[in-house]
Amino acid sequence: MPTSLTHIAMHVQDLAACVDFYHRYAEMNIVHERPHHNGKVIWMAEHGREKEFILVLLPGGPGRAQSDSDFSHLGFAVASSDAVDSIADRARADGILVWETREEDYPVGYYCGLRDPDGNFVEFSYGQPLGPGAENREF
Repeated sequence: MPTSLTHIAMHVQDLAACVDFYHRYAEMNIVHERPHHNGKVIWMAEHGREKEFILVLLPGGPGRAQSDSDFSHLGFAVASSDAVDSIADRARADGILVWETREEDYPVGYYCGLRDPDGNFVEFSYGQPLGPGAENREF
């Protein structure tokens, strides 16, 4: 029986700040919210992918003190290297850029990394065999 990854759920300390971050940087929107004993549960998705993949934000998390040597992250593909540069510039100004833009050998591509309000690393990349620009790429 085939399976499909449909969502990632994360407990976060500051729900409003995380919703704002994923809206501003990843262009995700709230597609569902419901009451929770600690506040509310928020489902976010990229436009047009609401039935494919959801980021679920749950209130009451402990926060994450991710070390610089821990490369665990959420990864978002963007439409161009200029888009990566633009995100990195905004993140630098906001004081949340953790990985400067860089180009690495295929399949990694061009990317930067940010720290979300809960302490998780979030990568924005172009040129990987996933997402925008990947139509003619293979692993």
